[in-house]
Amino acid sequence: MNKSDFYYDLPEAQIAQHPLEKRDESRLMIINRETGEIKDQHFYDLLDYLKAGDLLVMNNTKVLPARLFGKREDTGGQVEILLLRHLAAHEWEIMVKPGKRAKIGSKIRFSPDLSGEIVGTTEGGLRIIRFDYQGIFEEIIEQIGLMPIPPYIHETLEDKTRYQTVYAKIEGSAAAPTAGLHFTPDLIEEIEKKGVTVTEVTLHVGIGTFRPVKTDQIEAHHMHEEYFEVSEETARLVRETKKKGGRVIAVGTTSVRTLESNANIHQGQVEAYAGSTDIFIYPGYEWRVVDALITNFHLPESTLLMLVSAFYEHQAVMAAYRQAVEAKYRFFSFGDAMFIYGKKRSAPALIEEQVKYKAENQ
Repeated sequence: MNKSDFYYDLPEAQIAQHPLEKRDESRLMIINRETGEIKDQHFYDLLDYLKAGDLLVMNNTKVLPARLFGKREDTGGQVEILLLRHLAAHEWEIMVKPGKRAKIGSKIRFSPDLSGEIVGTTEGGLRIIRFDYQGIFEEIIEQIGLMPIPPYIHETLEDKTRYQTVYAKIEGSAAAPTAGLHFTPDLIEEIEKKGVTVTEVTLHVGIGTFRPVKTDQIEAHHMHEEYFEVSEETARLVRETKKKGGRVIAVGTTSVRTLESNANIHQGQVEAYAGSTDIFIYPGYEWRVVDALITNFHLPESTLLMLVSAFYEHQAVMAAYRQAVEAKYRFFSFGDAMFIYGKKRSAPALIEEQVKYKAENQ
């Protein structure tokens, strides 16, 4: 497929610049894969579409204040880095701006307690830095680092916690798993009261999730590796849910990639496991685990939009996105969400039913 197949027009005014005051008051587009029906509701209405026996899988990664500013010790030139992936001991994979100021051997001073030396390179122009510091690294980063808010958000985020899910626990992400930003403690409690089991996985979001596709043919794109982990408890819950005929509902594309990566490694089963994944899910992918998906609205031509198109049907997803634009949904990280559920139908049936439904409801 061509990258351009996943392009859509979006007015800049619909790119959400700040989170809503109440997380679960975001809008929620409900899509039934079996009938093609689309409903416009609110995120708190998700409760009406969940049922006892469902398993809700959330990504508990926590965003690092991973954006650091420093100066080269030899020239005094300013350097900005983004922590992407912890490699070993004091070493991290990073993105650097400007890249030309980060040659191997370059030393950068970030604060009186933190400095680093560029010691290697990785694919795509990324660098490896070895840090030297006095004290506890995480505490230093917390003091001097900034939250890595996406570049399309131009307003200042006053409350750092709004770029974290309420269940964030395991620090290590360079970006938030944004579908989870809509949940509140009260909503999770109501979901559990309904007989839905809530469990967690970990995938530390790195450049792989948001790196743009640069190849015209999407099949030629290569995802960057990201660390993920599935506990024995979560693996058991997934297996039991599938055995009993319940639905495994992924909160966000990162939960999808975690579950599907795990199943691909273990011949279709989900097992306790920790490792890295570079899975790239696009139309034609054979699904093994996920039965329903909660996700935000994603950038045009992004790997995330391609994943959603693989879960439903490409043309139907693009039509739903156009409908969301017309209905003035808010897009991207702080924007609204969609819930896709129901048995997957063939592409012609989906499109025919969606056209019929839209005509009947105009």
